Amino acid sequence: MAAANVLKGGGVLLVSCRNHAGNVLSTSSSVPFRTGVKTEGSKRGMFWRHLSFCAVTTSSSTPAPPAPPPPPADASSPPPPLSSDDSDPIKDAASMLDIRVGLVLKAWRHEEADSLYVEEVDVGEPEPRIICSGLVKYVPLDHLQVQNYLVVLANLKPRNMRGVKSCGMLMAASDASHENVELLVPPEGSIPGERIWFGSEDEKQSQPAAASPNQVQKKKIWELVQPHLKTDASGIVVLGVHLMRTSAGVVVSRSLKNANIS
Repeated sequence: MAAANVLKGGGVLLVSCRNHAGNVLSTSSSVPFRTGVKTEGSKRGMFWRHLSFCAVTTSSSTPAPPAPPPPPADASSPPPPLSSDDSDPIKDAASMLDIRVGLVLKAWRHEEADSLYVEEVDVGEPEPRIICSGLVKYVPLDHLQVQNYLVVLANLKPRNMRGVKSCGMLMAASDASHENVELLVPPEGSIPGERIWFGSEDEKQSQPAAASPNQVQKKKIWELVQPHLKTDASGIVVLGVHLMRTSAGVVVSRSLKNANIS
């Protein structure tokens, strides 16, 4: 017959059961007990009578089995998805520029500056804008008047150019030596005042609002974007991999390939 030894204290009863050889058979470290129960040896009958509602549940001689190791990674499993943050800071900056389709209504030589033309350009506002451009060396006046449709950067701060307030900039392509310059040409069917964007056709609807002229100047947005604007081998204007487009198609330079844009 096994004998039971009982220790009490703090509401937790430590029970150990031994056989006649004195070997510990089992213990429990969390058996509830009744206050005042004290037994050992011949009093074990009273002990079991008082603790008949308890059970010895754990064996001190048997350690808990170790947790199974995690399954090995499956080499064929796809990698976790990449971060959704695919933002392109240059494209984001370009989207803050207000680049529009313009229609030249009138053009003439600046009376006070031999290198400047003055253009009256419809950019979709109630009144046409007056814009000065330093194109006299590169573009004949009659060509400027005949071309009519062009591309205007419209959210630059106005500048006084030899007595004429210029409210925008005509965008042009030029070769590396800057000896050949061509105005950018929007596709046929473009509408004066339509805002131009970079990217796919469906990105037109997700254009953010353009920055104010003060923001463009303060944050140097044009200076950040301009070095990344080029024409590709087909003469299409691109910003990195993003095409410059209106809802009618892509913007081009007529003959300058792999050229800079300013």
